Amino acid sequence: MKAIQRRARTTETPRQPESPTRVREPGGMMANHPFTWGIVVTAGVLVTLALASMLISLAGVVFSVFAAVFVTLGLDPLVRWFQRRGMKRGWAIVTVIIIFVLVIGGMLWLVLPLVITQAAEFIRSLPELYSNLQQQDWFKQLSGDSDGLLANVYQWFVDTLTDPNTWATVGGGALDVGFAIIGGISTAFFVFILTIYFMATLDSSKAAIYTLISASHRERVVDYAERIMQNVGRYLSGMVVLAFFNATYSLILLALVGVPFALVIAVAAFFITLIPLIGTVLTTAFMTVIALFVSPTAAIIVLVAMLVYMQVEAYILTPRVMSRAVQVPGSIVLIAALAGGTLAGLGGALVAIPIAAGILLIVKEVVVPWKARS
Repeated sequence: MKAIQRRARTTETPRQPESPTRVREPGGMMANHPFTWGIVVTAGVLVTLALASMLISLAGVVFSVFAAVFVTLGLDPLVRWFQRRGMKRGWAIVTVIIIFVLVIGGMLWLVLPLVITQAAEFIRSLPELYSNLQQQDWFKQLSGDSDGLLANVYQWFVDTLTDPNTWATVGGGALDVGFAIIGGISTAFFVFILTIYFMATLDSSKAAIYTLISASHRERVVDYAERIMQNVGRYLSGMVVLAFFNATYSLILLALVGVPFALVIAVAAFFITLIPLIGTVLTTAFMTVIALFVSPTAAIIVLVAMLVYMQVEAYILTPRVMSRAVQVPGSIVLIAALAGGTLAGLGGALVAIPIAAGILLIVKEVVVPWKARS
């Protein structure tokens, strides 16, 4: 048997060597078919331009969705607060939605008419305010010289008002402002409806998104995502609380020094101070200039009082309110606010800060630990 096996092995035909595979020259297909290459590149460019055009056209919708998401995350800590008090999540969501609707409705019913009335009255009284400013001694002393700065500014102001081109520009600008107001109202209503929907379906929406993540990484990704969203929600809630304190303080201060239209200025201060770090500085400068129409003493009081408040806010209020939220460095705040404001105005600046906070959290919670382990 062994001899037969040895003979069988010796009679096997030797394996033929495999023929070498043909190496395809780099870019051979495209090099041999330049027309096909040109069609592919042209199609890619056209698809890219079409996608960019779609994104530009949908910029308003994308901004509204992002705004609704951030408002939902800002209200979620209040929902959790009710849950910690023993309320079921469904009832907590309903309670927060009712509070949200009542606050928005109350602002539209009570505050908005007063703000519109005072704003219109403020615009009508600007000539009178400037006339009163001219009667003050300090203004007369500074503008007494015909070559003085105030005299030059006043002459430029008069020349601008008497120029027909100015009123033509203002007419077109007023039309644009009207369209902008209508668009802003519709956007705000859309964000309002989306916020209610997102609040009611927040947990189910997150669960549906988490199912798209592979099971091996799902637990870690869910943990990071929940922590990031909770911190962003705390950050947004904290900014609203700080803006409310700022607006209330501004209203009381302006009313005490006798600055007219304090309510309008305080409401504007609330939205502007939602931008941290630079919002309070902007409102301080604006309120100081408005108080200057009353008297230099009123302007100095407003400036000093706001500078004191800025220190209290920075060292007492902010650490207490934002103790559980992510702290965004001032440089990142400035860069994010500038970029968001350039892209989408005041709303973009407001949304850019939470986005920066979320990115900072991702770097802190994901990138840094990953680099430490590698």
